[in-house]
Amino acid sequence: MNVILFGATGMIGSGTLVECLADSRIEQILVIGRRSTGVEHEKVRELLISDFYDYSTIEDQLVGYDACLFCLGTTSVGKNEEEYRHQTNELTLAAATMLVRLNPEMTFCYVSAEGADPTGKSRQMWARVRGELENDLTALPFRRVLIYRPFYIQPVTGVSSATRVYRLFYKVLSPLYPLLRRIFPNYLTTTEMLGQALIEGALSGAPTQVLRSREINALAEKSRLLIKED
Repeated sequence: MNVILFGATGMIGSGTLVECLADSRIEQILVIGRRSTGVEHEKVRELLISDFYDYSTIEDQLVGYDACLFCLGTTSVGKNEEEYRHQTNELTLAAATMLVRLNPEMTFCYVSAEGADPTGKSRQMWARVRGELENDLTALPFRRVLIYRPFYIQPVTGVSSATRVYRLFYKVLSPLYPLLRRIFPNYLTTTEMLGQALIEGALSGAPTQVLRSREINALAEKSRLLIKED
């Protein structure tokens, strides 16, 4: 399978890249981003761009891919609704509408967040905006669209957040993760398991279109068992 990966320099995207490199079922990874990941591997090709809203000059390089793993996102902190919608919805849809035109048989996997509200009734701005984006994505005529809504993601396998505040947060919480996982197994996942679940969903689909932490972990476990059997 050949995949396009957005957001590979962020915590979720870099964790997903690690899993793509380790999975023999992934043959080629096209990484699209503003800066290089620094990863040199025969599977990886990087395409650095500055404008995530216009792909007209590079469309010929985006044909022939089986899946898109979209791990690119931004925080709503310090942004009004218009700014956040532009940097979240409009940015993601610019890529998705282009890809569905070029690769209609593609599976599009989008990493959202627990609490996203497709009904538009939430009092939280980010939840309404993310929910609106989920609706727009699932309406596109891809072969398959999967929405991943993790609650808490623990960075593992050397992955870390690019944001200093988040790095400190994870540093404090990491020693407690094993205990929290036992207490709240349906709300926690890791960058490793999320990456595996993204790959498995892209390859063979998922039991449900929207996957929360419990479904993400179950799909990751399925992926591990299939790879072990091979």
